[in-house]
Amino acid sequence: MKLFDGGMAPNPRRVRIYLAEKGIDVPLEPVDMGALEHTSERVSKRNALKRLPVLELDDGTILTESIAICRYFEELNPEPPLFGTTALERAQVEMWQRQIELHFLYPTAQAFRHTHPAMKDWEVPQVEEWGIANRGRVADYLRLMDQHLADREFLITDRFTVADITAMVAAGFMKPARIAMPDDVPNVTSYVERMQARPSYKA
Repeated sequence: MKLFDGGMAPNPRRVRIYLAEKGIDVPLEPVDMGALEHTSERVSKRNALKRLPVLELDDGTILTESIAICRYFEELNPEPPLFGTTALERAQVEMWQRQIELHFLYPTAQAFRHTHPAMKDWEVPQVEEWGIANRGRVADYLRLMDQHLADREFLITDRFTVADITAMVAAGFMKPARIAMPDDVPNVTSYVERMQARPSYKA
């Protein structure tokens, strides 16, 4: 088994943080995305979309998509539970995971890909107006998220979940996307500080 890893890119980081929270050791196969190695045959023959991370099992089976990879390991290693333990918790984790992906991580990525000079050759065409518009979408969602976090330590229940992983990674991606944390989201600010203080965030 080996995990084709993309360094500081958000989606590979989500899987590494998940594995660190679980205490699971998986051999990493580094892929230099800055040098466009994710477009090489080494990756493309395993994932035609040329995206990371990619998990290759011992029998050659390939899994792609960060949350799918995490779910695979969750089935094999259910403790500590990061996808919930009851039907309601699992549904809540899925709900918040999707919200954070669609309204926080995705627009942050769009802001980065469409405004950062280093992404000019990656995102063709690079539409600056779209990137700037997504910065505002992030801020709007964070204000909604702030209300939810008014009396909560985590997004769901009283435990850390995979939805918190996506949120902490999205928050960390704001800086390279040139998105400032709004001044009027104190609950989000303190939540992000708590999440990013976890040892797994350095994975």
